[in-house]
Amino acid sequence: MTASAAGLRRTLGVGDAVVIGLGSMVGAGIFAALAPAAHAAGTGLLLGLAVAAVVAYCNALSSARLAALYPASGGTYVYGRERLGEFWGYLAGWSFVVGKTASCAAMALTVGAYVWPGQAHAVAAAAVVALTAVNYGGVQKSAWLTRLIVALVLAVLACVVVVCLVSGETDAGRLDVGASGGADGVLQAAGLLFFAFAGYARIATLGEEVRDPARTIPRAIPLALGITLVVYASVAVAVLSVLGSGGLGEATAPLADAVRAAGVPGLVPVVRIGAAVAAMGSLLALILGVSRTTLAMARDRHLPGALAAVHPRFQVPHRAELAVGAVVAVLAATVDVRGAIGFSSFGVLAYYAVANASAWTLSSAPTARVVPVVGLVGCVVLAFSLPGVSVVVGAGVLVVGAVAYAVRQRVKPGAGRG
Repeated sequence: MTASAAGLRRTLGVGDAVVIGLGSMVGAGIFAALAPAAHAAGTGLLLGLAVAAVVAYCNALSSARLAALYPASGGTYVYGRERLGEFWGYLAGWSFVVGKTASCAAMALTVGAYVWPGQAHAVAAAAVVALTAVNYGGVQKSAWLTRLIVALVLAVLACVVVVCLVSGETDAGRLDVGASGGADGVLQAAGLLFFAFAGYARIATLGEEVRDPARTIPRAIPLALGITLVVYASVAVAVLSVLGSGGLGEATAPLADAVRAAGVPGLVPVVRIGAAVAAMGSLLALILGVSRTTLAMARDRHLPGALAAVHPRFQVPHRAELAVGAVVAVLAATVDVRGAIGFSSFGVLAYYAVANASAWTLSSAPTARVVPVVGLVGCVVLAFSLPGVSVVVGAGVLVVGAVAYAVRQRVKPGAGRG
C-alpha cells in the first residue's frame, strides 16, 4: 500500500473525540470572542449566546447524522460532495481550510498575547511549530495532550465563576437581558460567539480515526457541544455580574479583569496562564482538523496530490500537517487577531450552511427537515450580520475559491470533449 493510499489509524473513542471538541471550543470562545460579542450586543449578550447555541445545536445534529453515514476524513467537504455535488463539497472544504487557518492564527496570537505581550508574534509562530510537531507524532498523542489542557482550563474557569459569584461586587441587576445593542447587535454577537462553538467540526473531520464512527461521532458531537454551552453560560453570567455588559465589552482580558474587580487580584496570573493554555488547546485541535480536510481535498485533487500522503509509521497526513503548520506560522507572525476572528466566523458559517443543506437531503419527511432548515437559515443570517469588513473579505475569498474551481474544471484532461 502506498503512503498516499494508506488509511488512518482508528484509535479514538467517544471520550477522546469529546475532549478534542472541547479543546477547540472552550479555549476559542471564552478567551477570544466573549468581549467583542458583549461590545456588539450590550445587555443582549446572553440573548446572542442563546441564538448562537441554537444554530450550533442544529449544525451539530446535522453534522452528526452525516458523519454517521460518511465516516471519512474531511467532514462537510465529504458530505457536500456526496449529497449535493462536487462543487458544494469543494466550496465547504475551501471555506473550512481558509477560515480555520485564520482561526489557527488567531489562537496562536492569543497564546503570544498572554505569554509574552511584547513578543506576541514570535511566541505565536513558535507555538505553531511546537504543536505541529505534536500532531506529526500521531493523533492519539494529540488527544492525550488535549485532555490535559481541557482539564486545566476547566479548573481555571471554575475558579473564575466561583470567585465572581461569591464576590461582594456581584450585582444580579447587571444580567439584564434587554438588547441595548439592538437586534443587529444581538445577531452580530451570535455570529462572533458561533466562532467559539464551532470546535465540534474537529470531531467530524476525524472520521477515519475514531473507533466505530457510526456510533462514536453522533454521541461525541452533542456531548461536546452541551458541555461547552454550560461552561459558556456559567462564565458569561459570572463575568457579567461583576463587570456588566459595558465593562465586559471594553475589556482586553475580560476574565482577568473580572477576578480583579471581584477583589482577588492574586488570581490574575492563574487566569492568564489558563488563557494561554486554552488557546494552545484550541490551536492543537484546529491544526488537526484543517490538516484532515486538506488531506481529503488533496485525495480528490482539489489541492496538490502530494498533500494526500500518510506517514507509514505514524499514520498521519504528515505533508498536509507540515503545509498547514507552515502557512499558519507565517500568518501568526504577520496578521491581526481581531480581523482573523471575524473572517474565520464567515468561513465557518459558510461551511455549516453546506452541512445543513446536505442533511436536508437525507430525508423527505417534513419533521426531519426542520433542524437542517433552521441551521441553514441561521448560518446565512449570522454570516451576513458580522462586521462589514469580515463579510466583504469572506465573500471575496469564497468567490476566489469558486473561480479556481471553475478554472480547474476547464483545464482538466478531457474537459470540453464531446
